[in-house]
Amino acid sequence: MGIFKIEGGIRLKGEITPQGAKNEALQILCAVLLTSEKVMINNIPDIIDINKLIVLLENLGVKIQKNGPGSYTFQADDINIDYLETEAFKKEGGSLRGSIMIVGPLLARYGKGYIPKPGGDKIGRRRLDTHFEGFINLGAKFRYNREDHFYGVEAPDGLQGAAMLLDEASVTGTANIVMAAVLAKGKTTVYNAACEPYLQQLCKMLNSMGANITGVGSNLLTIEGVTSLGGCEHRILPDMIEIGSWIGLAAMTRSEITIKDVSWDNLGVIPSVFRKLGITLERRGDDIYIPSHENGYKIKTDIDGSILTIADAPWPGFTPDLLSIVLVVATQAQGDVLIHQKMFESRLFFVDKLIDMGAKIMLCDPHRAVVMGHDFQSQLKATTMSSPDIRAGISLLIAALSAKGTSTIQNIEQIDRGYERIDERLRAIGANIVRA
Repeated sequence: MGIFKIEGGIRLKGEITPQGAKNEALQILCAVLLTSEKVMINNIPDIIDINKLIVLLENLGVKIQKNGPGSYTFQADDINIDYLETEAFKKEGGSLRGSIMIVGPLLARYGKGYIPKPGGDKIGRRRLDTHFEGFINLGAKFRYNREDHFYGVEAPDGLQGAAMLLDEASVTGTANIVMAAVLAKGKTTVYNAACEPYLQQLCKMLNSMGANITGVGSNLLTIEGVTSLGGCEHRILPDMIEIGSWIGLAAMTRSEITIKDVSWDNLGVIPSVFRKLGITLERRGDDIYIPSHENGYKIKTDIDGSILTIADAPWPGFTPDLLSIVLVVATQAQGDVLIHQKMFESRLFFVDKLIDMGAKIMLCDPHRAVVMGHDFQSQLKATTMSSPDIRAGISLLIAALSAKGTSTIQNIEQIDRGYERIDERLRAIGANIVRA
């Protein structure tokens, strides 16, 4: 198991380019199962979770050709559907949260889809009801084996379009249902659909393959089923979570950093939330420039003077994946902020590690924490800690880069699941970080 050793308190400087979006790539890669023709995907991030999914697709029988860094061609013209019922698949599929999204395409094209209980971050309960209720609405029969936590849906006579209201605006649930509905007979309407940029990207890709999806970008999607889909070429957006991580890193280490090619139009409220923390960021073309914040940054209050609250919400609200970053950045701000993590009840449980480093944080309950900023008057202290999940891991890494002394982060495989060659890229802008 690997560790990072980080000497903190060093000012960084330079340019950094975000990787392709992890959450988009998980959807897009599963969509290649919907056609027998070749699909080229560019800007795929080289991270553990994505590489696991690529191996899973290969074991299913997808022909895969690597064209160059981040570019692959996939062809699912000879799928071994029986692989879904093997012990090897149960082990592979259970190690990756994104594996749930192979079910929709396989159900649509082959009339059945199976999946073991998927893995992923241990950040609280992550229900799958939205996915399977959507498939049932489309005419599939559902079964669940409690002994080995194995889910299955079958529709040997094909799927039938239906009107449905999702019980939650689940991104992966919406993606799975859309991928099933594009090959269903008739019209499907999905109300309370997720509308994140990555879901929009999936819909645009499917339309380029011959699907008929309207309402893209809204919470009401209409899908007219087609008989088959063709090939296409698709480029994945830059990762907005990584972009937010670099903004937080620059502020905490008082570094002058330019984040390149961020796709500003797809960042939503992310820049404005960081500005509420007092962070200066400038738009320069499609780049973000962050100055060195020599005088720190001051948290704004609400217009009536009450404490600022930053909470997550479905798109176009603030993404829950960046709340951990916002929390750690607030530890050195001037002022106080209430962080309200609504979605997952275990995501804030890493704050004890920040408290050990000297941060002033009061955990009110599993969903809320008040952060009282040091205004750089008291530097965080180096320590040894373990990364519990991807986003907490990068937050602890940012804390370590700003802290006084040498910190050790264990279980860095959690960070590698979501961030591509992060140690190399940080060293390129002056960080003292060693992988051991």
